[in-house]
Amino acid sequence: QVQLVESGGGLVQAGGSLRLSCAASGRTFSSYTMGWFRQAPGKEREFLAAISWSGGSTYYAGSVKGRFTISRDNAKNTVYLQMNSLKPEDTAVYYCAATRVASTIVIVTAASYDYWGQGTQVTVSS
Repeated sequence: QVQLVESGGGLVQAGGSLRLSCAASGRTFSSYTMGWFRQAPGKEREFLAAISWSGGSTYYAGSVKGRFTISRDNAKNTVYLQMNSLKPEDTAVYYCAATRVASTIVIVTAASYDYWGQGTQVTVSS
């Protein structure tokens, strides 16, 4: 069992930056692939980024590649999402999630994840 708690969301102007954190409970955090998703009102949950259990491999959606960076600190049971050059269309609730799946084919799919945080709101003003 893994419990996830996101933090770091807020209101930022376009072009600004935010760093989201996701703190995980449980001794097996380092065995999970971690992902970040977001969901805007009226839209489906969208994959953003994922990182392997070791942190050695990362994968990004095209919409955020080059602007967002995912990282993890297994000693702190925490995964991060650094978001730069934010745009109004980045406004959404952001979620972290955990899965034991490692395949890059399926980690882009929300259904592949077993555990989810409650989400943190990010609002980007124009």
